[in-house]
Amino acid sequence: MKNNTAKNSLVLGVDLGGTKTETSLVNETGYILVSHSIPTQPEKGPDRIIDSIIESVNICLYKANQSAQFLGIGIAGQIEKDTGIVRFSPNLDWHNIPLQAKLEDKLALPVIVTNDVRAATYGEWLYGAGQGINDLICLFVGTGVGGGIVSNGKLLEGCNNTSGEFGHMTIVSNGRQCHCRNQGCLEAYAGGWAIRERAQEIVHNEPKAGELLLALAGSTENISAATVTEAYMNGDPLAQRIVEDTAQFLAAGLVGVINAFNPCLVILGGGVIQGLPKYISLVQHIVHSRALETALKGLHIVPAALGNKAGVIGAAAFARHR
Repeated sequence: MKNNTAKNSLVLGVDLGGTKTETSLVNETGYILVSHSIPTQPEKGPDRIIDSIIESVNICLYKANQSAQFLGIGIAGQIEKDTGIVRFSPNLDWHNIPLQAKLEDKLALPVIVTNDVRAATYGEWLYGAGQGINDLICLFVGTGVGGGIVSNGKLLEGCNNTSGEFGHMTIVSNGRQCHCRNQGCLEAYAGGWAIRERAQEIVHNEPKAGELLLALAGSTENISAATVTEAYMNGDPLAQRIVEDTAQFLAAGLVGVINAFNPCLVILGGGVIQGLPKYISLVQHIVHSRALETALKGLHIVPAALGNKAGVIGAAAFARHR
């Protein structure tokens, strides 16, 4: 992308996650000039985290010797659209935090707060795998599962600004307990935390089959989604079973979304997908055997192009265009 560092065209993007917060200064072509990353440390509470964001912003501006017009911030959770109040963020355990007002007060910049995965969707649409496509779905599979919908050239927000919560679609009636109040959610089967729980349960019940997972992790409690990926790459039959089951769950969710929204493109991203891109071909095969034939016509399923930068790039672009 062209590096356009003209003043007054720069926007700050912040990706506020449960473990890491990344701040970047982004130009109008989606090019990142400078970035600064810090641990989030949610146990320190919202005020300390907000202070850390402000410090990171100042570091980025100092490094670039530039100013910014706006700041966009993506956070996992439900955001009140006009006020930027974080109604609930499960990863941070935030309830009704006036994030937009606090940042605007301390930075003297206009601030836009949005859902982190919707921000990433915006980034992929404008600058990543979705460029030029006006009907697309993004599904990001990390610790949790979320997504975004672009329909007829518009990023859908919904009545209460919660559109795209694909992770909380029910795929198994009365199924596994999710971190939300529902049971049987897609996230409760395919999110990173759910892969960890499922793997730990299987190893506990089938210790012989789980020997490699145990050897890699050191104990049942330390088995994670990353452990499953590593074991899969080493040809472990149990890990292969877990991965294939996870692909089935992801495909079940995607079939419903594809049938409902009829996208031209599905973009798959997030840490779980990045860690094991094989999920894309596994999911693609299942989707093409189960979704409506008319919905599949011309449909492409592709990996996200911006990697872990989609959040900051998208948050900045979202703020710029709002």
